[in-house]
Amino acid sequence: MSITRTGGFGIGFRKGWSNWQKDAVGLAKWAGDNDFACIDVGGDVEQVRQFQQAGAVVVSADLAQSWKDLICTDTAKRDAALAVNRQHIQACAALGVKVFFLVMLPADPAAKRADNFKLMVEAFAGLMPTLEQTGTQLAIEGWPGPGALCCTPETYRAFFKEVPSKANGINYDPSHLVRLGVDYLRFLDEFADRVVHVHGKDTELLSERLYELGNEQPATFAAGIGFGGNGWRYTLPGHGVIRWGAICQRLKQAGYKGKVCIELEDANFNGTEEGEKAGLIFARRFLEGC
Repeated sequence: MSITRTGGFGIGFRKGWSNWQKDAVGLAKWAGDNDFACIDVGGDVEQVRQFQQAGAVVVSADLAQSWKDLICTDTAKRDAALAVNRQHIQACAALGVKVFFLVMLPADPAAKRADNFKLMVEAFAGLMPTLEQTGTQLAIEGWPGPGALCCTPETYRAFFKEVPSKANGINYDPSHLVRLGVDYLRFLDEFADRVVHVHGKDTELLSERLYELGNEQPATFAAGIGFGGNGWRYTLPGHGVIRWGAICQRLKQAGYKGKVCIELEDANFNGTEEGEKAGLIFARRFLEGC
């Protein structure tokens, strides 16, 4: 089983969307043959069961895909989404899943952020008892999608103050922090005790594109780039600016006991089975030395 040099954290990967990754038996076998410790599988309890039966260690599952209904003004929708997710957590926990991934995406990204924050607090305060009773934890990732909350220290800190349960945790993905201009190591200094899962993804900063395009407006003529923006792009660990050894050191000091799962979003590797397999193996080998 592959582990990081610092901390001895098991190295896995997040299941992608490509055709070759849709076959649970085939993907579980490939993961085992290539020394991966675990897989993040998404939000379907049946998928969790399929991967486990195929011999894979499932380290996390997504919260049920009604995320936006949890942060909305329609109380009937919100109550229904809470009921679905309570059942989903209980079913996955019965299979041994301990971590549930999501992004805090509101139904109305154009609404005032403070209003969406209040809706988020109300909804997730109602989900904590189920997480606590099942001994599971929420892993909130700070992907800065439309209207997303809990992406920066400001909103993470405020959310943990309002919903202080230890079942309320972070999926630490430093690639998003780099993109946002947030110090990803200082973030760990403040929030390491809340980290329940880690995604292995990096960010390359593109100084020439940033000079040409800035960071406030979309490009007028320049073509977009895969998994990226005006002055940055997501990459494999080792192909960006992130100091993974320093991350592992801080996680070890904080007593982190979880895994590091590679999330393959890199235009140089995504798109073909051969490229994606090569990318995952490269990232695993790199993280082994961190």
